[in-house]
Amino acid sequence: MLTTRIAGILFLVAASPVYADGTVRVTDSAQLRAAVARATPGTVISLAPGDYAPGVRIVGLAGRKGRPIIIEGGDSEHPPVFRGGSCGLHLVGCRYVTLRNLTVTGCSGNGINFDDGGSTETPSQHVLLERITVLDTGPKGNHDGIKLSGIDDFVVRKCRIAGWGGSAIDMVGCHRGLIDDCAFEGKSGFSQSSGIQMKGGSKDILVHGCFFRDAGLRSINLGGSTGLPYFRPKDARFEAENIEVAGNRFTGSMAVVAFVNARNSRVHHNTIHRPGKWVVRILQETTGERFPSCREGVFEANLIVFDRRVRNAVNVGAGTAPKTFVFRSNVWFGLDGAPRPRLDVVETGAIHDLDPGLVNAGTPEMRATSTDRRIKAAGVRGYVRAGGAKPKR
Repeated sequence: MLTTRIAGILFLVAASPVYADGTVRVTDSAQLRAAVARATPGTVISLAPGDYAPGVRIVGLAGRKGRPIIIEGGDSEHPPVFRGGSCGLHLVGCRYVTLRNLTVTGCSGNGINFDDGGSTETPSQHVLLERITVLDTGPKGNHDGIKLSGIDDFVVRKCRIAGWGGSAIDMVGCHRGLIDDCAFEGKSGFSQSSGIQMKGGSKDILVHGCFFRDAGLRSINLGGSTGLPYFRPKDARFEAENIEVAGNRFTGSMAVVAFVNARNSRVHHNTIHRPGKWVVRILQETTGERFPSCREGVFEANLIVFDRRVRNAVNVGAGTAPKTFVFRSNVWFGLDGAPRPRLDVVETGAIHDLDPGLVNAGTPEMRATSTDRRIKAAGVRGYVRAGGAKPKR
């Protein structure tokens, strides 16, 4: 019995050669569809360089632990390209699946859509997206580079997203995830609401080692505003919980991070360069008796280099609980004599007016060069990953 279906494909359209190493090698869209329809745990589907038709919809693809099904570009230096259409790839109700070494460009809807098919009790699971490039999605409106809905136990690693309408990565009801060593680059002509958004009951997600440049109105949206039918689980009381954002580099954006109907989330050891208006926002966009106020966030040991555009560094909205937040040990440096900004929250252990000696500002390589131990302890330079490893960049 086939372990997967592709909507609209009732018969095997074209055979794909299976090589002795178990890899199925394909050179066009018909062969790709055929290979997916026949895939079993451990199958590796290797795509030759070239253009492939967008709109590939894959339902129920199922590997297993230790034997995922892998769809990958065979030549990482010349990845296959899914060009145009509404969506490049749409995977529904899949588990133990890896996508890597692929490019998706020019989609009017979402670049890659990975979801549970609306079955909120049976999430897609054990998903890896690696070395994926998504370009020029939208360009306006709620159209995301990568859309993840109802995904548990997932990793998005070494991906690059440039130019999008809604979010570069939008997560709705996703749990136990890692966004690692990715790049998010806003482009002129795209509406770009947020860089990474985690909402709809999303929980237990770590974002680290990433680079954000002009990544929307909010580079990181911890929470958001989700319609009640789309929460996963259905009775979730917060848009986002237990989110950690650490060891990242940010440059630009109207606001770097927004806590929006979120709880128990921590933003620490990030290097932040020239935000457009605010550094942090604390907001409540989902309301009603079911939803407590946004609360219990931590913002600490970040290095912030700002200019005169930042007058109020922390924007506190109505219906929130700012007194439950902790702000501590952040380093603040104003460029060109910019005065200390207002915070509207209580901060302890703040360090002001020490030049961090930022070099390569606004690039993925930006770093502080000051030898002052207080500077060295903040921002990416002071971040140590779990297990004691320093970040790669």
